[in-house]
Amino acid sequence: MRILRKYTNRRLYDTSRSCYITLEDVKQLVLSQENFQVQDSKTGADLTRNILLQIISEQEALGHGTLLTNQVLQQLIRFYGDSMQGMMSQYLEQSIATFIDQQERIREQMQNMIGAANPLNMMNKIADQNMAMWNIFTPPGGEKSSDNPASNDAGPSKEDK
Repeated sequence: MRILRKYTNRRLYDTSRSCYITLEDVKQLVLSQENFQVQDSKTGADLTRNILLQIISEQEALGHGTLLTNQVLQQLIRFYGDSMQGMMSQYLEQSIATFIDQQERIREQMQNMIGAANPLNMMNKIADQNMAMWNIFTPPGGEKSSDNPASNDAGPSKEDK
């Protein structure tokens, strides 16, 4: 597990690389699915959730399309202190895992559909089928049949003149 330390000056220090990093660097760790923990430099307290929430907050503010609408945030706030709070976090984790699995399947299906609908792919497939048919009727070794006068390249014989 990669350990990041957060100092009082709000800077993050990556202990494995011995350098300061930004929230963007932490986001890249998340995207690359690398395990890490953010610790307070003085107390050693786990600050990972706080940093992740800060990254989410910044992403939402950038306006790249929000995942957490006001309504969703309000509903989440209502679950705090509710008897179903523990179940809600499990439900959200399982729902996101299921969504990710389905998302991969949908991407594969879309790739197959796009590949099938692509005119170039269709033309290549037809050309391959035509070549396969042509090869069925071509004698082995590509030799020309001597029975077929049209295949004789020597030109007309003296008898034909």
